[in-house]
Amino acid sequence: MSGLRKAKEYDWKDSNMALFGSDVEKNIKKASAETEEAWNGSGEKVGTEVWRIEKFKVKHWPKEEYGNFFSGDSYIILHTYQPDPASPALAWDVHFWIGKHSTQDEYGTAAYKTVELDTFHNDGPVQHREVQGHESSLFKSYFDKMVYMEGGCASGFRHVEPAKYEPRLFIVKKTGRRTEIKQIPMRRKLVNSGDVFIMDLGMKIYQWNGSNCSKDEKYNAAAYCQQLESERGRAKTDVLEEDSCPETHEFYEKLIIEECDVEEEDVTDSQGNVKKIFKLSDASGNLNFELVAEGEISKDMLDTNDAFIVDTGRDVIVWVGGNASGAEKKSGLQYAHMYCTQSTNPLASLTVLTESQASSALEEAFAG
Repeated sequence: MSGLRKAKEYDWKDSNMALFGSDVEKNIKKASAETEEAWNGSGEKVGTEVWRIEKFKVKHWPKEEYGNFFSGDSYIILHTYQPDPASPALAWDVHFWIGKHSTQDEYGTAAYKTVELDTFHNDGPVQHREVQGHESSLFKSYFDKMVYMEGGCASGFRHVEPAKYEPRLFIVKKTGRRTEIKQIPMRRKLVNSGDVFIMDLGMKIYQWNGSNCSKDEKYNAAAYCQQLESERGRAKTDVLEEDSCPETHEFYEKLIIEECDVEEEDVTDSQGNVKKIFKLSDASGNLNFELVAEGEISKDMLDTNDAFIVDTGRDVIVWVGGNASGAEKKSGLQYAHMYCTQSTNPLASLTVLTESQASSALEEAFAG
């Protein structure tokens, strides 16, 4: 691929994208989309729908679980909305979400099936790739709260009898306007005064409020604890305040105190990165990928005859011109994927956009 250096080694981020956009794939996905039962009735009314990938199959995710994600799984999310209240016309965004421990089979199926769902709706939806912990603001807006849990379909982990639960610790943290609830290791050194923590012992649940936590974190933690109680029947939650909770309390006793190596979270953040536009064109007879501009970028740099990859500094967008060639249309996602794996922000959200589709992220990048 001209213009791309050799990619770095990654885990799921090095998924095989070669099939996407090929003539073989196009024919397969059209036939498959028409026979996939999971898509029947989808996108017919305003709202959000979620599916989980289970052994290559697309399975409806229960509505009561919306916003809950297992790190070992991959999901597909379709959001249907009405752009103009005066018109019955609907529009869609379709996302595939990849858990950090999801297998290649799972996220590969999710990516493929996302393209298939797009085909089912006559290429109307805008496609997005989302990565655990690095989701776009659009994706987060679909859920009141997001809960990250270890385990997943492959391990059979979902609803386990409370008495058989291994102790689990969650951090409740407000990020922007949304609250995220994430399972973390049972380590004493991870508990801090600025957040709320939930210890799930099965029939006993503790909500530990840090002395400097926010009201929203307390509220959302309480709501999640109530949800767990409702699911289990006889489970009970005790609320603990940091300033009045003795060190001899069971909450502290369950935590591991020794200094063990803890897997560090990837905190890659694209904020502050230089904006860039790349062009993907086969006008010369060969498919070339080249830098158009960086730093100052503008909408007039896009050409309807080609495909472009726009790094907004936060997200990466594939923009496909209305008159782009078949090869350019087919290869946009592939090149964007490769670009991300080599960039300083390999976990960036990816969006595939046609010239006729709007994107607030793209407009903000040009406006800024």
